Amino acid sequence: MLKPQCVSRCRAIQPRLRRGLTWLNCQPGPSIAYLQTYKPDDPAVASTPDLSAKQKKILDSALRVDQAGELAANYIYMGQMAVLGRDPLTGPLIQEMWDQEKKHLAVMNKLQVQHRARPTIVWDVARIAGFGLGAVTALMSREAAMACTEAVETVIGEHYDDQLREMEDLPTSHPSVPLLRNVVREFRDDELEHLDIAVENYAQRAPAHALLSTVVGAGCKIAIELCKRV
Repeated sequence: MLKPQCVSRCRAIQPRLRRGLTWLNCQPGPSIAYLQTYKPDDPAVASTPDLSAKQKKILDSALRVDQAGELAANYIYMGQMAVLGRDPLTGPLIQEMWDQEKKHLAVMNKLQVQHRARPTIVWDVARIAGFGLGAVTALMSREAAMACTEAVETVIGEHYDDQLREMEDLPTSHPSVPLLRNVVREFRDDELEHLDIAVENYAQRAPAHALLSTVVGAGCKIAIELCKRV
Protein backbone atom coordinates (compact mmCIF):
# COMPACT_ATOMS: atom_id res chain seq x y z
CA MET A 1 0.00 0.00 0.00
CA LEU A 2 1.52 3.30 -1.10
CA LYS A 3 1.56 6.16 1.37
CA PRO A 4 -0.85 9.03 0.45
CA GLN A 5 1.98 11.56 0.19
CA CYS A 6 3.84 9.19 -2.12
CA VAL A 7 0.79 8.82 -4.38
CA SER A 8 0.39 12.59 -4.52
CA ARG A 9 4.02 13.00 -5.47
CA CYS A 10 3.71 10.39 -8.18
CA ARG A 11 0.64 12.06 -9.67
CA ALA A 12 2.24 15.48 -9.58
CA ILE A 13 5.18 14.74 -11.86
CA GLN A 14 5.00 15.70 -15.50
CA PRO A 15 3.47 13.13 -17.89
CA ARG A 16 6.73 12.68 -19.79
CA LEU A 17 8.47 11.70 -16.56
CA ARG A 18 5.68 9.58 -15.18
CA ARG A 19 7.18 6.16 -15.82
CA GLY A 20 9.09 4.37 -13.18
CA LEU A 21 11.37 6.51 -11.12
CA THR A 22 8.98 8.03 -8.65
CA TRP A 23 7.05 4.77 -8.48
CA LEU A 24 10.24 2.83 -7.95
CA ASN A 25 11.16 5.14 -5.11
CA CYS A 26 7.71 4.56 -3.58
CA GLN A 27 7.84 0.78 -3.74
CA PRO A 28 10.73 -0.67 -1.69
CA GLY A 29 12.57 -3.62 -3.17
CA PRO A 30 14.80 -6.29 -1.60
CA SER A 31 17.53 -3.70 -0.95
CA ILE A 32 15.42 -2.28 1.88
CA ALA A 33 16.93 -5.06 3.99
CA TYR A 34 20.15 -3.02 3.99
CA LEU A 35 18.42 0.29 4.67
CA GLN A 36 15.23 0.99 6.66
CA THR A 37 14.69 -2.58 7.87
CA TYR A 38 18.38 -3.40 8.48
CA LYS A 39 18.85 -5.95 11.28
CA PRO A 40 22.51 -6.46 12.23
CA ASP A 41 21.78 -9.90 13.66
CA ASP A 42 20.15 -11.17 10.44
CA PRO A 43 22.59 -13.56 8.70
CA ALA A 44 21.23 -12.51 5.31
CA VAL A 45 22.72 -9.03 5.77
CA ALA A 46 25.40 -9.64 8.38
CA SER A 47 27.34 -12.74 7.32
CA THR A 48 28.91 -14.27 4.26
CA PRO A 49 28.83 -17.90 3.07
CA ASP A 50 31.73 -20.33 3.00
CA LEU A 51 32.86 -20.35 -0.61
CA SER A 52 35.35 -22.15 -2.79
CA ALA A 53 38.19 -20.10 -4.27
CA LYS A 54 36.32 -19.90 -7.59
CA GLN A 55 33.08 -18.80 -5.94
CA LYS A 56 34.88 -16.22 -3.80
CA LYS A 57 36.48 -14.78 -6.93
CA ILE A 58 33.06 -14.46 -8.59
CA LEU A 59 31.59 -12.71 -5.56
CA ASP A 60 34.56 -10.39 -4.97
CA SER A 61 34.70 -9.36 -8.62
CA ALA A 62 30.96 -8.70 -8.78
CA LEU A 63 30.86 -6.54 -5.67
CA ARG A 64 34.02 -4.66 -6.58
CA VAL A 65 32.65 -3.74 -10.01
CA ASP A 66 29.19 -2.91 -8.73
CA GLN A 67 30.44 -0.68 -5.93
CA ALA A 68 32.73 1.21 -8.32
CA GLY A 69 29.96 1.47 -10.90
CA GLU A 70 27.48 2.93 -8.44
CA LEU A 71 30.13 5.38 -7.26
CA ALA A 72 30.79 6.49 -10.84
CA ALA A 73 27.05 6.79 -11.50
CA ASN A 74 26.69 9.10 -8.50
CA TYR A 75 29.42 11.34 -9.84
CA ILE A 76 27.97 11.31 -13.36
CA TYR A 77 24.72 12.70 -12.00
CA MET A 78 26.61 15.11 -9.77
CA GLY A 79 28.37 16.47 -12.85
CA GLN A 80 25.10 16.74 -14.75
CA MET A 81 23.42 18.51 -11.85
CA ALA A 82 26.29 21.01 -11.65
CA VAL A 83 25.39 22.10 -15.18
CA LEU A 84 21.67 21.36 -15.55
CA GLY A 85 20.48 21.51 -11.96
CA ARG A 86 18.49 24.70 -12.55
CA ASP A 87 16.84 23.46 -15.73
CA PRO A 88 13.15 23.21 -14.75
CA LEU A 89 12.59 19.97 -16.67
CA THR A 90 15.92 18.18 -16.64
CA GLY A 91 17.06 19.15 -13.16
CA PRO A 92 14.31 17.30 -11.26
CA LEU A 93 14.69 14.28 -13.53
CA ILE A 94 18.43 14.04 -12.94
CA GLN A 95 17.89 14.52 -9.21
CA GLU A 96 15.40 11.63 -9.14
CA MET A 97 17.88 9.29 -10.82
CA TRP A 98 20.74 10.54 -8.64
CA ASP A 99 18.75 9.90 -5.47
CA GLN A 100 18.23 6.34 -6.60
CA GLU A 101 21.93 5.90 -7.33
CA LYS A 102 22.75 7.19 -3.84
CA LYS A 103 20.64 4.36 -2.45
CA HIS A 104 22.37 1.86 -4.73
CA LEU A 105 25.79 2.99 -3.53
CA ALA A 106 24.78 2.84 0.14
CA VAL A 107 23.66 -0.75 -0.33
CA MET A 108 26.76 -1.74 -2.30
CA ASN A 109 28.97 -0.27 0.41
CA LYS A 110 27.25 -2.50 2.97
CA LEU A 111 27.49 -5.54 0.71
CA GLN A 112 31.21 -4.95 0.20
CA VAL A 113 31.78 -4.91 3.96
CA GLN A 114 29.46 -7.86 4.62
CA HIS A 115 31.19 -10.14 2.12
CA ARG A 116 34.67 -8.73 2.77
CA ALA A 117 35.23 -7.94 -0.89
CA ARG A 118 38.27 -5.90 -1.79
CA PRO A 119 37.27 -2.48 -3.18
CA THR A 120 38.80 -1.27 -6.41
CA ILE A 121 42.05 0.67 -6.26
CA VAL A 122 40.78 3.04 -8.98
CA TRP A 123 38.19 4.58 -6.63
CA ASP A 124 39.39 8.15 -7.25
CA VAL A 125 39.54 7.57 -11.00
CA ALA A 126 35.90 6.47 -10.97
CA ARG A 127 34.89 9.67 -9.18
CA ILE A 128 36.83 12.00 -11.45
CA ALA A 129 35.86 10.22 -14.67
CA GLY A 130 32.22 10.04 -13.62
CA PHE A 131 31.96 13.73 -12.78
CA GLY A 132 33.79 14.71 -15.94
CA LEU A 133 31.57 12.58 -18.15
CA GLY A 134 28.42 13.95 -16.55
CA ALA A 135 29.51 17.58 -16.73
CA VAL A 136 30.84 17.43 -20.29
CA THR A 137 27.75 15.75 -21.73
CA ALA A 138 25.50 18.18 -19.85
CA LEU A 139 27.48 21.11 -21.28
CA MET A 140 26.91 19.71 -24.77
CA SER A 141 23.12 19.73 -24.34
CA ARG A 142 20.37 18.24 -22.18
CA GLU A 143 19.83 15.66 -24.94
CA ALA A 144 23.50 14.69 -24.75
CA ALA A 145 23.17 14.26 -20.98
CA MET A 146 20.26 11.90 -21.58
CA ALA A 147 22.27 10.09 -24.28
CA CYS A 148 25.03 9.58 -21.72
CA THR A 149 22.52 8.02 -19.33
CA GLU A 150 21.13 5.85 -22.13
CA ALA A 151 24.58 4.54 -23.07
CA VAL A 152 25.73 3.94 -19.51
CA GLU A 153 22.56 2.17 -18.43
CA THR A 154 22.54 -0.03 -21.54
CA VAL A 155 25.94 -1.40 -20.60
CA ILE A 156 25.10 -1.66 -16.90
CA GLY A 157 21.86 -3.52 -17.60
CA GLU A 158 23.76 -6.08 -19.68
CA HIS A 159 26.44 -6.29 -17.01
CA TYR A 160 23.92 -7.06 -14.27
CA ASP A 161 22.39 -9.77 -16.45
CA ASP A 162 25.83 -11.33 -16.89
CA GLN A 163 26.38 -11.19 -13.13
CA LEU A 164 23.12 -12.94 -12.39
CA ARG A 165 24.19 -15.81 -14.62
CA GLU A 166 27.59 -16.00 -12.89
CA MET A 167 25.92 -15.97 -9.47
CA GLU A 168 24.15 -19.21 -10.30
CA ASP A 169 27.39 -20.88 -9.16
CA LEU A 170 27.02 -19.47 -5.64
CA PRO A 171 25.40 -21.64 -2.95
CA THR A 172 21.79 -20.74 -2.21
CA SER A 173 21.83 -22.43 1.19
CA HIS A 174 23.17 -19.26 2.82
CA PRO A 175 20.45 -16.57 3.07
CA SER A 176 22.75 -13.79 1.88
CA VAL A 177 23.02 -15.29 -1.61
CA PRO A 178 19.32 -15.22 -2.62
CA LEU A 179 19.10 -11.72 -1.14
CA LEU A 180 22.13 -10.59 -3.15
CA ARG A 181 20.64 -11.93 -6.37
CA ASN A 182 17.38 -10.16 -5.67
CA VAL A 183 19.19 -6.90 -4.96
CA VAL A 184 21.09 -7.20 -8.25
CA ARG A 185 17.79 -7.81 -10.09
CA GLU A 186 16.26 -4.79 -8.39
CA PHE A 187 19.19 -2.55 -9.32
CA ARG A 188 19.23 -3.89 -12.89
CA ASP A 189 15.57 -3.01 -13.27
CA ASP A 190 16.21 0.45 -11.82
CA GLU A 191 19.04 1.07 -14.30
CA LEU A 192 16.92 -0.09 -17.23
CA GLU A 193 14.19 2.28 -16.07
CA HIS A 194 16.76 5.09 -16.19
CA LEU A 195 17.56 4.01 -19.75
CA ASP A 196 13.89 4.12 -20.79
CA ILE A 197 13.38 7.54 -19.24
CA ALA A 198 16.51 8.89 -20.96
CA VAL A 199 15.14 7.71 -24.31
CA GLU A 200 11.75 9.26 -23.55
CA ASN A 201 13.54 12.53 -22.85
CA TYR A 202 15.09 12.75 -26.33
CA ALA A 203 18.44 11.04 -25.74
CA GLN A 204 18.45 9.96 -29.37
CA ARG A 205 18.16 13.56 -30.55
CA ALA A 206 21.59 14.36 -29.14
CA PRO A 207 24.17 15.64 -31.63
CA ALA A 208 26.28 12.74 -32.93
CA HIS A 209 24.16 10.37 -30.88
CA ALA A 210 25.59 7.19 -32.39
CA LEU A 211 29.19 8.30 -31.86
CA LEU A 212 28.52 9.54 -28.33
CA SER A 213 26.77 6.29 -27.39
CA THR A 214 29.60 4.19 -28.83
CA VAL A 215 32.31 6.12 -27.00
CA VAL A 216 30.50 6.20 -23.65
CA GLY A 217 29.48 2.54 -23.90
CA ALA A 218 33.01 1.45 -24.78
CA GLY A 219 34.39 3.43 -21.86
CA CYS A 220 31.97 1.72 -19.49
CA LYS A 221 32.95 -1.73 -20.73
CA ILE A 222 36.64 -0.96 -20.27
CA ALA A 223 35.96 0.34 -16.76
CA ILE A 224 34.06 -2.84 -15.86
CA GLU A 225 36.90 -5.08 -17.01
CA LEU A 226 39.45 -2.94 -15.17
CA CYS A 227 37.53 -3.02 -11.89
CA LYS A 228 37.09 -6.79 -12.12
CA ARG A 229 40.85 -7.08 -11.84
CA VAL A 230 41.97 -4.16 -9.70
